[in-house]
Amino acid sequence: MNGHSDVEGIGLGLVAPPSSTGIKVIVVGSGFAGLACAIECKRKGHDVLVLEKFSELKVLGDVISLGPNAGRFIERWGLHDKLWPICAHAPFLNLHNHLGEIIQVQPLPAHEYGSQSYNGHRGEMHRILFQHAESIGVDIRLGQNITEYWETDQDGLAGVITNGECICGDVVIGADGVRSKARELILGFNDKHRSSGYAIYRAWFKAQENGVDKDPLIEFLTTGNDVLYGWIGKDIHLLASSFQNSTAISWLMTHKDDADINESWSFPGKMEDVLALVEGWDPRCAALLSKAPWCIDWKLVYRDPLPTWISEGARMAVMGDAAHPFLPMQGASQAIEDGVVLAVTLQLAGKAKVPLALRAWETIRYQRVRKAQIMGETTRDKWHRANPGDRGECIDIPRPEWLLSFDAEAHAYQVYNNVEKQIKEHGYKHPTCP
Repeated sequence: MNGHSDVEGIGLGLVAPPSSTGIKVIVVGSGFAGLACAIECKRKGHDVLVLEKFSELKVLGDVISLGPNAGRFIERWGLHDKLWPICAHAPFLNLHNHLGEIIQVQPLPAHEYGSQSYNGHRGEMHRILFQHAESIGVDIRLGQNITEYWETDQDGLAGVITNGECICGDVVIGADGVRSKARELILGFNDKHRSSGYAIYRAWFKAQENGVDKDPLIEFLTTGNDVLYGWIGKDIHLLASSFQNSTAISWLMTHKDDADINESWSFPGKMEDVLALVEGWDPRCAALLSKAPWCIDWKLVYRDPLPTWISEGARMAVMGDAAHPFLPMQGASQAIEDGVVLAVTLQLAGKAKVPLALRAWETIRYQRVRKAQIMGETTRDKWHRANPGDRGECIDIPRPEWLLSFDAEAHAYQVYNNVEKQIKEHGYKHPTCP
């Protein structure tokens, strides 16, 4: 098969007949990258098996944001009506300096670049995607301990050893998150993480149960309408939002932290440390932070960009946070794009050319992902270096068209033939950072 006109059932948003490609995809990890890959592979006619190390699905975490570039797939999968009611719908970002003076009110359109943004509780949104994958026939096996990844040149197979069992397929995808075991086992080296110099205190809690509505300083968060507020100080910023008709609150505070993290990257936060960071600030900040019954101290570790996401034989790959960890902004959205594009390139290449599909996938995705990563870093730095007199658009959260209007599925169909031709004529070269 070569070119999407040759593939039965193909087309933007269309569902191919079950098992029509004959390609068996093994996905390790059932986070946003793994589920998006599984859902789209099933829709594109591949057979899919998801292997997850956790023994049960738990609704954990705090806030996660999907931009319109990922939201279009939520809508294509028919999940808007399930996700929309649990998401925040703040129409503006109200941004202040650390003294509480308003410095910018940035509109946040509900529908932008042809799709919605979905900002809600990570665990609740994940549960909906997980259940949807199961409902369309994705085989998800929990309690799996992957000890080995392998691929062969002779018979064109790849697989894993899980719980002592050997499982074979045509392609194996490691989507096992920031602490990825697949990154080392598939790529053959262990790229050590290092401190980024920053950490985030983060919390999610019920507003009324924790007295937010009874505190005159912050009762504005519980009027029934979702709001998003931010405060910027030197080397620190705080974002706070209400969710679900202002019945739930989430806050994230990014700050300097040079701790050397060897194993765990997430710890229970100490509220005295959190409150010390906002001494002398707008009193609403301490009032808000102190209402959280708990918080997480999440160290933002950094990894140099991987030179490649695919194995030497190009039948195994890593995606999502396993391939490219993000600062909080576009990580989940880019993970979803990863999964969607891989499903397309596998469909267009066909079973006989799986390695070509993975090489085309990496070629299509690599530079876009890196550009999005850099934007997150520059946004953080812009806020943390802001001068007290900075006002207006210069401190807006960037919402560029190139990022948010992008349709990863349509783009993959559009460019695949040219990418395949380039690889065949000039050989494959691993993408490098700009």
